Amino acid sequence: MLKNIESEIEMIISKSQVPEDSIHSKNTREWVLKLKPEADMALQISALGHDIERSIEQRKIKRENFTDYDEFKKAHSQNSATILQEILLKYDVNQDFIDKVVNLVLLHEFGGTPEANILKYADSISFFDVNLPFYFQRNSEEETAFRMKWGYKKLSRVAKSIVRNFSYDNIKLKALFNKIVSQHSNNL
Repeated sequence: MLKNIESEIEMIISKSQVPEDSIHSKNTREWVLKLKPEADMALQISALGHDIERSIEQRKIKRENFTDYDEFKKAHSQNSATILQEILLKYDVNQDFIDKVVNLVLLHEFGGTPEANILKYADSISFFDVNLPFYFQRNSEEETAFRMKWGYKKLSRVAKSIVRNFSYDNIKLKALFNKIVSQHSNNL
C-alpha cells in the first residue's frame, strides 16, 4: 500500500512544469534518511510529497499573490498538506499516519518539532543540492541571493556544514553562493 502511495505522489510530481521538482522530491527524502536513518514512513512520505502542490498547476500557490515571502511559504505548506491528505484518504492507512504526514508537511518550511526540523533541513539542503542551479537559470541574481539567504538561515549547524561543501559549475552562481554562505556563516 505504501508503494502505491509513493507511486501516486511521484506520478503527480512528475507532471510538474518545474523540471527539478521530481528530483528534489526524491532528494529531500534521501536527505531525510541521511539526517535520520531511522525515519519512519510518515516522515519519508512527507519528504516525498512536501511540495506536491507545485505540480498541480490549477491548484498551485502563486508567489506573486503574496507580499510576504513567509506567508507565501505558509500557504504553500498548507496547500501541499491538503493535497497529501486527499491522496492518503484514498488508501487504507490509519488516521494517525495521515495526521502525522499532514502536520509534518504543514511545518516543513519552518519546523517546530524534531521531525519537522529534520524535514525542514532536508528540504533546504536539497534546495542547494538540486534546485539552486535551475533556480538561478530562471531568476535574477538578486532573487537567487534572497532565496539562498532565506534557505541557508533555516539550516542547523550540521546542515550548514553539509551545504557549505556544495559547489557549482556556473561561475556566477558559484561566486554568489560563496558570498552568501560566507556572509551568513557567522552565526555558526
